[in-house]
Amino acid sequence: MSRRKSSVKRTILPDSRYDSQTVSKFINSLMYDGKKSTAERIFYKAMDLVETRTSQTGVTVFKQALTNIKPVVEVKSRRVGGATYQVPVEVRPDRRTALAMRWLISFSRDRNEKSMAEKLATEVVAASKGEGNAVKKKEDTHRMAEANKAFAHYRW
Repeated sequence: MSRRKSSVKRTILPDSRYDSQTVSKFINSLMYDGKKSTAERIFYKAMDLVETRTSQTGVTVFKQALTNIKPVVEVKSRRVGGATYQVPVEVRPDRRTALAMRWLISFSRDRNEKSMAEKLATEVVAASKGEGNAVKKKEDTHRMAEANKAFAHYRW
């Protein structure tokens, strides 16, 4: 923790197509090596694929997928005496969305479709239905927190 004044939270400009800050943050985390235009192309192509597959607007399906992935609790390691306990902690709202985006991107990259846009579209559609690896990750996180509920009094 820094002893100096706390860092200023920078506002992210909304994206051009959907005018959404959430989409803009997602594109920024999807980006590799500062190639933002490539990341935008991948995301918008994925949203077009989602629209053709679900006959709904791409952004509403994307936002539904994010809400299905967002974790409510997670475990953090806490050292007490000589033992390390996995203590369940509630997740802050900004970290909640960041984790959901990170999981969605990482599990999209692990899929077997041809292009990244197809991988992302498939994972978004699956997550919006409450399926897919990203939703499984959220459920595993919740299960871990539930299993370690006995150590909740070590919360700080």
